[in-house]
Amino acid sequence: MTACESYYRRVTALKTALNTLLFDLDGTLLPLELDVFMKGYFRALLPRISHLLEPETATKEIWAATAAMIRNEDPNLTNEQVFKAAFFGRAAVTEEDIWPLFDEFYRRDFAELRSLSEPSAISREICRNALEKGYRVVVATNPIFPETAIRWRLEWAGVGDLPFDLVTTMENSHFCKPSPKYYVEIMDKLGVSPFECIMFGNDVQEDGVAGKIGMQTYLVTDCLIDRGVGHLEFDHRGTLADARAFVEALPMLSETEGSH
Repeated sequence: MTACESYYRRVTALKTALNTLLFDLDGTLLPLELDVFMKGYFRALLPRISHLLEPETATKEIWAATAAMIRNEDPNLTNEQVFKAAFFGRAAVTEEDIWPLFDEFYRRDFAELRSLSEPSAISREICRNALEKGYRVVVATNPIFPETAIRWRLEWAGVGDLPFDLVTTMENSHFCKPSPKYYVEIMDKLGVSPFECIMFGNDVQEDGVAGKIGMQTYLVTDCLIDRGVGHLEFDHRGTLADARAFVEALPMLSETEGSH
């Protein structure tokens, strides 16, 4: 057997073992430039809370609370609980005063940020194909936003009505990317092992770390993010269109293998 034949057999075996596909959202299923989006996010949010917190202070405290979520290692605290503890432990405002304003912003005004994204019909094709073949499909977006905001972005991506097995949010998650524990929690919830999973994402560090725990990884290059920190190998890489071809080439799962 040649080296090429051996490699092909290993790759084929790995594909056959797959039954769970994880997809990042921002920059993957929903093409966008993250920096542009976040600037638009703060531009829309800050006027809604400026009577309680000055814009500069609000921005600083939101980022500080977000950093606390990313650092958290306590499995007993959801990301939402960590955010609130950090934010209200520093900001001179009460939860009763400002949290309803955050909720209202996400319910109503967040929808206006759709223009800062560039949805692709390919995303729906990928997800529907995977689901129809019997695969578990997870929206593995970094859970630093509440479910309401994530549901809006799923709608923009054209996949909001699909029956995903899990969508990670700040309310239902206890860890964030790039912690490997974020991926371990997903596997625990679904009852799968690393060799059954593949992570599709555009962020070298946040999504690539899934490979460290044994998942296959697919780097989606359309909206590539690479901070140049550390060296992470990906099993596959290509555009979103290439990822569609990859999923199209996956075998159908049997009823038993694909049962959720």
